[in-house]
Amino acid sequence: MSKSERNKRIAKNTLMLYFRQLLILFVSLYTVRIVLDQLGVEDYGIYGAIGGLVALSAFLPGSLAQATQRFFSFALGEKNDDRLKKTFSVNLLIYVAIALIAFLALQTIGLWFVETKLSVPDGRFDAAKALYHYAVLTFVVSVITSPFMAIIMAHEDMKLYAYISILEAFLKLGVVFLLQYIAWDKLELYGLLVLCVGVVNAAMYIGISIYRYEECQFRKFYWDSALLKEILGFTGWTVFGQISTIARTHAITVLLNQSFSPAVVAARAISVQIASKVNIFSSNFNKSLYPPIVKSYASNEIEDMYGLVNAGSKVTFFLLWVFALPMMLEMETILSIWLTTVPSEAVLFSQLALVEALILSISMPLTAAARAPGKMRAYELTLGTIQIGIFLSAWVVIAAGAPAYSVFVVAIIANILMFGVRLFLVNRLTGFPVRNFLRYTALPVLAIVLLTATPVAFINQLLPHGFYWSALVISISFVASSIAMYFIGLDKVWRAKVVNMIRSRLPKLQSA
Repeated sequence: MSKSERNKRIAKNTLMLYFRQLLILFVSLYTVRIVLDQLGVEDYGIYGAIGGLVALSAFLPGSLAQATQRFFSFALGEKNDDRLKKTFSVNLLIYVAIALIAFLALQTIGLWFVETKLSVPDGRFDAAKALYHYAVLTFVVSVITSPFMAIIMAHEDMKLYAYISILEAFLKLGVVFLLQYIAWDKLELYGLLVLCVGVVNAAMYIGISIYRYEECQFRKFYWDSALLKEILGFTGWTVFGQISTIARTHAITVLLNQSFSPAVVAARAISVQIASKVNIFSSNFNKSLYPPIVKSYASNEIEDMYGLVNAGSKVTFFLLWVFALPMMLEMETILSIWLTTVPSEAVLFSQLALVEALILSISMPLTAAARAPGKMRAYELTLGTIQIGIFLSAWVVIAAGAPAYSVFVVAIIANILMFGVRLFLVNRLTGFPVRNFLRYTALPVLAIVLLTATPVAFINQLLPHGFYWSALVISISFVASSIAMYFIGLDKVWRAKVVNMIRSRLPKLQSA
């Protein structure tokens, strides 16, 4: 595939995933509003603590799929059909084993923690325990789905992936409507309905993959001991890194549950929801960027890989920044429109969560480059240790009497540290030129932040409060960010590409 065709495919996949996420975002925001209204602040706080496992089941399969996708993409880059079939067979065996081990651990150690350590209001323990069981099953189903999700993304069939995700979003929308009309304990019912959505989602991924891809078959099992060892090493360390991230996030929620009121936990859950939903805009771009990065490495096109990482980091940040800036400035208005009841700490928590997500976004293509060689031990062990350190530091500051928002401050500082560590490790793994990245990517991103946030924040302070004024600030923010990205974020070559793309589209629009 030529560079031009590859860039067109990346752009096409990104637009498809962007459209998918816009739709999913609106559905998700409405879903959270109804769920919070139906459950109430107290039960939503319980869901934030116990149902964090449901968030894990939504997050971890994607992470597992990205780890597995590296091997599928590598085989596709080498054009090795035999290795591709072996990769599928070995991965399927690994994920079935992971699902069984996770189920046993969660139904023993995890259940013990829920029954003995978690703070649950009087009269809600039975419902909380039922929610936990449903969340465990949802998690197991999602793990089994991971290799099938990975093969779709490795083939770069992002349109298909987007369609399945959109259908899943509408199923979740159906869940909140059923929640309003079925007479049952709302917390238990929500857990059961989310499980049902997970089962339907798994059936779609598995059925479509078997139908479309020759390597996804069960007639013959392809075994390769060396490949098993390689995949276990890579996936094991990748999963360790991802679990350390989500475990840290959930552990801090549990820490707040034990130290503050349910309303604070609900505010934390809302902030995590907002940051994760907005962050998906940038992570979707990386889903379309990840396969070509790995394929470039597999085919020894190293300079192309470096170019993809540098350009991808700027675009990833921008795709988040264009939403994050107006949301941070107008968070109070947005939450008051979105939610029936706004927990008191939700505004500040959400603003800080978006800052953390912005720092992480610029590192996403670096993570893709780190995974290309397949040597993940040092990378994930180092970053996973820092993730554990975030929780321990948050524990110390909360024990010292710091306010609840301090856990976000700790995470922001740690993410700045992890950005530097990622650069160093990717340089060690692939020879990635750090100085060029700082000059041509990090500095333009910093300039975009300063040149857009400062004037827009100043204008926001001058304008009166109100819905229409907030809409004006959001519009100004979007225009300012777009102009800054075009003139500062893009070099001459990319600016020319954007202009040519717009010119090529104008005759089609005029003739339509």
